[in-house]
Amino acid sequence: MALLPRLAGLIAFSLPLAASAFEAPVAWSVSRQMVVVTTDGWDAKQGTLRTYVREGGKWKAVGNASPVVIGKTGSAWGVGLSPAQADGPQKREGDGRSPAGVIRIGKAFGYAESNPTALPYVGLTASDYCVDVDGSPYYNQLVDEKKVGEKAVAGATEAMRRDIHFQGDHAYRIGFVIEHNPDGKKGAGSCIFAHLWKTPTSGTAGCTAMADDVMERLLAWLDPSKKPVFVLLPKAEYARLRDTWNLPAP
Repeated sequence: MALLPRLAGLIAFSLPLAASAFEAPVAWSVSRQMVVVTTDGWDAKQGTLRTYVREGGKWKAVGNASPVVIGKTGSAWGVGLSPAQADGPQKREGDGRSPAGVIRIGKAFGYAESNPTALPYVGLTASDYCVDVDGSPYYNQLVDEKKVGEKAVAGATEAMRRDIHFQGDHAYRIGFVIEHNPDGKKGAGSCIFAHLWKTPTSGTAGCTAMADDVMERLLAWLDPSKKPVFVLLPKAEYARLRDTWNLPAP
């Protein structure tokens, strides 16, 4: 009989540990599409993109691996679906790092009025901005200057029609939102997108960039009904967290 209290104590002690093993993936347990970018380390600005679908409880690779570029100074832990991590750099506004972790994929956007993607799509105009001024009430939001007023976008550097504002720049011709810092926490980083690259070696201000054909394939493939998520991790962190976070085998 003396064993029963001890056994009950062991069970009670082990339950939180068992629960915590499954706590992290709950936020994306409903996801059936995953875009994964891995890099060689926190300071690497180049990486590899792979796509996966969930069949039953297992992830299956689809399509070919593709090169991408990320932030010009590498990556850092961002704010998304995955739990906060203490070890490693933390994403901050203006640090030139792309947010690491598991993050929802949001709306698509582009210079054309429409796009044959299943994602919600925004046809950009000359008055569309993403507000990267962390003191603004519109911080980390896509807004139309005509609707919110000039003062609301004062100081914002992310004019979305880069072809109009930045001498024909085609980076945002097609792309989608990576929903980092969705609640607009001050200073935690803003305006994170997947977009077209300038060159295969040019780092970004914090986004993930790729060739036109890779982006076109993603936009045709992504399905909001499958709750797609975006994952960016250095390879060592990916290996450490893969089982706990139920990530695909590389």
